[in-house]
Amino acid sequence: MTTVRTPAGWPATEEEARAVQDALRAKVVLDEPGPPPGTGHVTGVDVAYDDERDVVAAAAVVLDAATLDVVAESTAVGRISFPYVPGLLAFREIPTVLAALEALPRAPGLVVCDGYGLAHPRRFGLAGHLGVLTGLPTIGVAKNPFTFTYDEPAAPRGSTSPLLAGTDEVGRALRTRDAVKPVFVSVGHRVSLDNACAHTLALAPAYRLPETTRKADALCRRALREAASAPTVD
Repeated sequence: MTTVRTPAGWPATEEEARAVQDALRAKVVLDEPGPPPGTGHVTGVDVAYDDERDVVAAAAVVLDAATLDVVAESTAVGRISFPYVPGLLAFREIPTVLAALEALPRAPGLVVCDGYGLAHPRRFGLAGHLGVLTGLPTIGVAKNPFTFTYDEPAAPRGSTSPLLAGTDEVGRALRTRDAVKPVFVSVGHRVSLDNACAHTLALAPAYRLPETTRKADALCRRALREAASAPTVD
């Protein structure tokens, strides 16, 4: 497990964080299809918090995209690096997520975030932020539609409907299991929305959430429990 310090110069106010979002958002690449689903490696990232101890744990879990077998994993733990502000959650998570990714023994391939990409009030959620900083193709797969609207997709697995900000499509509601609540897929960086949905379906053969998210969630929670029993994080 890697121990992470808040980077020097990290935004400390909402104004500073929004300025960083504005600068980095212009670097998002939206005209690449991304890697084909079912090929290479795909990595899930997720975080867990202990607000009482001011600690965040991040996990990165690499799967073989064809078999969904785990081929590598890593964790990082550190201080929560930004207060809770809706729309700015990436600033609480990025330092530890980056550390977990950097600790992996192999290239992560496509990165799947438990959260949002373009489906974000400022069109720059964690998936976009992480993609721009790393250069990796990224997508966001969220459990709820945040502030956006959608019509229920048809009941069969694979059905979709647009996730809308007004009349703009910022993602898709995707049914990963028959007649089960959809997940909400959005582009982060260097992946098309069609491909992001195809990856999500390939990663969710049996459950509502993709295996990347399920495995990263379990690992970051375990890392947080281990951090809780260790000496206080500096």
